[in-house]
Amino acid sequence: MAKTNKLKIFNDPIYGFIGTPNELIFNLIAHPYFQRLRRISQMGLSYLVYPGAHHTRFHHALGCMHLMRKAIDVLRFKQAVISEEEEKGLLAAILLHDIGHGPFSHALEYTLVPNISHETISLRFMEKLNEEFKGELTMAISIFKGEHPKKFLNQLVSSQLDMDRLDYLKRDSFYTGVAEGNISSERMITMLNVCEGELVVEEKGIYSVEKFLMARRFMYWQVYLHKTSLVAEQLLIKVIRRAKHLMSEQQEVFASEALRSFLTYKEDVEFDGQKLQSFSMLDDVDIIAALKAWQNHDDFVLARLSQMLINRNLLNIKIKNKPINVDLIDSKTEWVSNNYKVENEALDYFVFSGEISNRAYNENRQNINILRKNGKLTDVAKASDHLNLKALAKTVTKYYVCYPKESV
Repeated sequence: MAKTNKLKIFNDPIYGFIGTPNELIFNLIAHPYFQRLRRISQMGLSYLVYPGAHHTRFHHALGCMHLMRKAIDVLRFKQAVISEEEEKGLLAAILLHDIGHGPFSHALEYTLVPNISHETISLRFMEKLNEEFKGELTMAISIFKGEHPKKFLNQLVSSQLDMDRLDYLKRDSFYTGVAEGNISSERMITMLNVCEGELVVEEKGIYSVEKFLMARRFMYWQVYLHKTSLVAEQLLIKVIRRAKHLMSEQQEVFASEALRSFLTYKEDVEFDGQKLQSFSMLDDVDIIAALKAWQNHDDFVLARLSQMLINRNLLNIKIKNKPINVDLIDSKTEWVSNNYKVENEALDYFVFSGEISNRAYNENRQNINILRKNGKLTDVAKASDHLNLKALAKTVTKYYVCYPKESV
């Protein structure tokens, strides 16, 4: 790459000034693949509930890199061995960990590109960048894939206490104004250590871990799985599904070139270099422009769903602790059938049900170990005297049903 490294500083509202630690990071940030993250909303359609939630994946990636630098300093101070090459790998891996997100982040995952996760697309981007940067990302890719022999390096990028979670909880809490999610990321990082090759938390940091897990639970139920965000994202999925259906029937549907490429995407098509290039041109702007055009489409379903999203006049949603009564779904479906101009097979665009679940702490997935003063390791759920912590390890499932407001 021919760019010249300058002293580049970003003024972040959470951490203050964030610098670029080396030339590789400077050039990665400047790359069009990474600049695209400025146009990808961090929290999908949550801004329909929390007006301040307009921050992007670009903000988040820089914040994660900043926290990673702090973590590296702390662990080196505590005698953990991290070479210069491993440091570069860690910083590049965390910077690029979300580069594969599509429009509105998780909202359209698996909808535009069936059967392929954003992590897989991130890896494809990193491999392509590794070719451009002549192998400089080889270490980063190894860490991102969880294959580095030093397990704690992999855990800093992906685990239940990684830099990704430490940033998004604090950042999303800040931009939504939901104080319950605010955690002290830097306090948590100062409590990190390495024992038996794994990332652990020192015993005096147990209360910080408890606060972190409780904050995660609050943020999921109060923000990430908020019922209005949920119905909006379901509508977005359904409007894309309808556009795909109309295109498959050779009906004219407005779309940018990048979006059209994925509205006609077939599951058996390989996600190759050309598709990756098309994906790199796709962001929130393509979807919003399409919704604005589709609200005037001749197809009633496409137009009505688009109008609901553009004008925030969404479907009604109810969330219950028990599965939804079939009679309720049948009565709402009958109302739509009698009042909307849609064929029977299209009724489920307007009346549908589903379930959501959350587990704040998964002790079976790279559990959080507390390093006792005697040198022994104990799982945080056992080490804590906080009764709620054991409850956080259980999966909570809730059920929802959506239907038009006019039918109420």
